[in-house]
Amino acid sequence: MAIYLTELDDTYNFPSPYEALSEPNGLLAFGGDLNPNRILAGYHQGIFPWYGPGEPILWWSPSPRAVFDPMTFKPSKSLIKCQRKQQYKVTLNHATRQVIQLCSSTRSPEETWLNENMQAAYTALANNGYCHSVEVWQGNELIGGLYGISVGQIFCGESMFSLKSNASKIALWYLCDHLASHQGQMIDCQVMNPHLESLGAYEIERDDFIDKLLSLRNKKTALGTFTPQTLQDSVS
Repeated sequence: MAIYLTELDDTYNFPSPYEALSEPNGLLAFGGDLNPNRILAGYHQGIFPWYGPGEPILWWSPSPRAVFDPMTFKPSKSLIKCQRKQQYKVTLNHATRQVIQLCSSTRSPEETWLNENMQAAYTALANNGYCHSVEVWQGNELIGGLYGISVGQIFCGESMFSLKSNASKIALWYLCDHLASHQGQMIDCQVMNPHLESLGAYEIERDDFIDKLLSLRNKKTALGTFTPQTLQDSVS
């Protein structure tokens, strides 16, 4: 069966996310480039890039959408127990480039979407103040973290990694706590998977996600939300 997609041009215009295919779920357009301004234009409409080796850049807006509510996120008893025992240090925006690189290098060979061009694009977004990371440290070793894009009061999560058990879960826990106290309203996780579901993510339809996005994308979080800072210090 033939699939007809919009090819992006030199402008940063996208087709409506409601034109996305149902199979493959959410595929909307192809082409263009990974210029930070284009990526931001996509995120402001609920659209993100994802593509594999040998493919053109593909743009997606799936339905349903996996999300977290920072206000209602509850860490499991086992996760609380783990952090109480390990006392990992948790920081914000202390090592974004390193987090992006580790999110790529810790993936299996089959999960190669976070290629060098994607890493460079999100690093550029970090340098411009749009891409942010949470880091989990054991001593001076970075053992887990996540990164994503801020769009008003929404945090669009991109990827996470763990070198120690529970490290990425701890990063998510402290991100939720931080956003909840700084007027962050939602974390977008794009597509549900068993890991996200086990952490409490839930699904909403694209219509509901876009409505939420439109209402929150121009609202600001509290002053200093993404200033580099320590969210939890280690106990010596």
